[in-house]
Amino acid sequence: MKFLWTTIRVSNLERSLGFYQEIVGLPVRNRMAHPGMELVFLGEGETALELIHEAGLGKVDLGAHVSLGFQVSDLDASMAHMKAQGIQITGGPIKAGPTTRFFFVKDPDGMNIQFVEER
Repeated sequence: MKFLWTTIRVSNLERSLGFYQEIVGLPVRNRMAHPGMELVFLGEGETALELIHEAGLGKVDLGAHVSLGFQVSDLDASMAHMKAQGIQITGGPIKAGPTTRFFFVKDPDGMNIQFVEER
C-alpha cells in the first residue's frame, strides 16, 4: 500500500495556499473546482498535501494533536524566514538527539506545522 496524500479543510483557500506555497515552499500540482468546493494538491515526490475549501463551511476544526512535518536543510534559516514573514514560532527549537532539531508554527487555520532539520 502506498500513502498518497493528507487532506485538510481550510476556511480561506487563498490564504492557506499562500502559506503552503510561500512559507512552506510547496509547489501546486493540481487545482480544480467543483460546485461549492475547490481543491488544490501541493508538493513534490510521492506524497501530496490536499487543501479543500467548501463554500459556507465557516470555521475549521483541525484538532490540537495533529501536525504536518516538513524537512528543511537549515533550521536557523527557516526560523529566520518565518520571523521575517511575521509567522510566530509556537514551539522550539527543540533538539531531539544528536542530529535532529525542530520547531513548530501554525498555519492560517491553526494546524500545527513542524519543520525538522536532520544533520
